[in-house]
Amino acid sequence: MKLRRPSANEYAPYFQKYIDQVMGSDFIEQLRDTSLMEALDTLTPIQWAYRYAPEKWSVKEVIKHLCDTERVFAYRALRIGRNDMTPLPGFDQDTYAAASMADHQSAAALMRELSSVRSATVDLFESFSEEAIDRVGVAGDAPTSTLALGFMILGHQNHHIRLFKELYRLWG
Repeated sequence: MKLRRPSANEYAPYFQKYIDQVMGSDFIEQLRDTSLMEALDTLTPIQWAYRYAPEKWSVKEVIKHLCDTERVFAYRALRIGRNDMTPLPGFDQDTYAAASMADHQSAAALMRELSSVRSATVDLFESFSEEAIDRVGVAGDAPTSTLALGFMILGHQNHHIRLFKELYRLWG
């Protein structure tokens, strides 16, 4: 399937910051990249628990947040891609994070979860026809395409990798 970048009318303006974090148009191939997993595998227990400010999430909480957000966005893509035009609600990431208990999970468990979620996401997007990938529904009160959701998943991850480097001072 030939992929393209989503048009601005395929997602809420808020998500532009994530779409901009994706280079090119083949987001599915980029979702297969394992460099984040390889980088996470180098972290020490102290780094996994690190918060760059007292009220900010730990690295463990960010990884759980990536899993949760990817699941929500993939579910939205499933519904829209399969032609379910029922409007989908937004979600509160802070509520999810507070209930996640991520800091009580092992780094290995979080990495397995992230890997499993990503594998399922890639399989889902590979299952879509061109018609399904271009389909637009409503998520969080805004028109949203299946394609844009794929870009949002990858761009959201890339956003947090940038924060890991800049604010958490991980990986140089």
